[in-house]
Amino acid sequence: MMMHTIAILGGTGFVGQHLASRLVKQGWQVRVLTRRREDHRELLVLPEAEVVTANVYDQAALNAALAGCDAVVNLVGILNESGFDGQGFRRAHVELTQKVITACQENKVTHLLHMSALNADAINGRSFYLKTKGEAQQLVHDSGLNVTSFRPSVIFGGDDSFFNRFASLLLFTPYFFPLACAQAKFAPVWVDDVVTAMCKTLCQPAHYGQSYGLCGPKVYSLGELVTYTAQLLGVKRKVIALSDSLAQLQAKVFERVPSKPFSTDNYLSLQTDSVCTDNDLMRLGIEPHSIEAIMPRYFSGVSPRAAYQKFRHTARREDRAS
Repeated sequence: MMMHTIAILGGTGFVGQHLASRLVKQGWQVRVLTRRREDHRELLVLPEAEVVTANVYDQAALNAALAGCDAVVNLVGILNESGFDGQGFRRAHVELTQKVITACQENKVTHLLHMSALNADAINGRSFYLKTKGEAQQLVHDSGLNVTSFRPSVIFGGDDSFFNRFASLLLFTPYFFPLACAQAKFAPVWVDDVVTAMCKTLCQPAHYGQSYGLCGPKVYSLGELVTYTAQLLGVKRKVIALSDSLAQLQAKVFERVPSKPFSTDNYLSLQTDSVCTDNDLMRLGIEPHSIEAIMPRYFSGVSPRAAYQKFRHTARREDRAS
């Protein structure tokens, strides 16, 4: 039986590693494209997984890297850019997506899975992030390829960058935790449910041209999620909801910090709740898992010091994943 090959851009990140592992188990030959092959030993040990050094922003290199593939997955996305004018978002979301489309057409790869975002909207998106995600989504669906796109709320799991980042901040911040946009709403979706949705639709004609909103079973405010993280850690922190003016001020200050933990663009994205009108996980026959059913297992029996090191490492690794 001939083994089919699938290339993943963004395969060294949180979702990408879970997807690569699942696809290998399903019998795919997985090709993960990355700038630094040697940084990703966890993928090198996967049978039938090939980790390839490639500059995906170079059209010729990308064309060569996708040669012989039967399908492509584009998971590349950034939550913050190094600058402030939206060009970093445009490069990662729009320009790269066009290069992926061109490389697929050059190699006669007809099926593309594309990771978008809830509230992605090229016209009405309130942030550079949402606007460029919306532009990219339009590009893939207008490309003539067999495209399936996914619009998840925040994705969680043991090695995510959401709970891990807040966990490290909570352990570092004593007593009080000032939080911007505490009333922003999310419907966190488990990474395994997202991966299941992607695998279910892969190379299935019934899903071509479709865009699926993916959410967990419950809606939470950001303040509730941070409070829950503190409970999982076993630390007492009082979450202080910042006023809108203070939230904007915090964004302006934090976006000048080298790691850019919070930015004006993040603030603008949070003005639109990340929840599903219709949860397409149910439409795909997937019962969504709650954070209460999944996350406690990752926090139990971990000392605060060990937890801080783990969470900081995970957040840093996700920042540099490529």
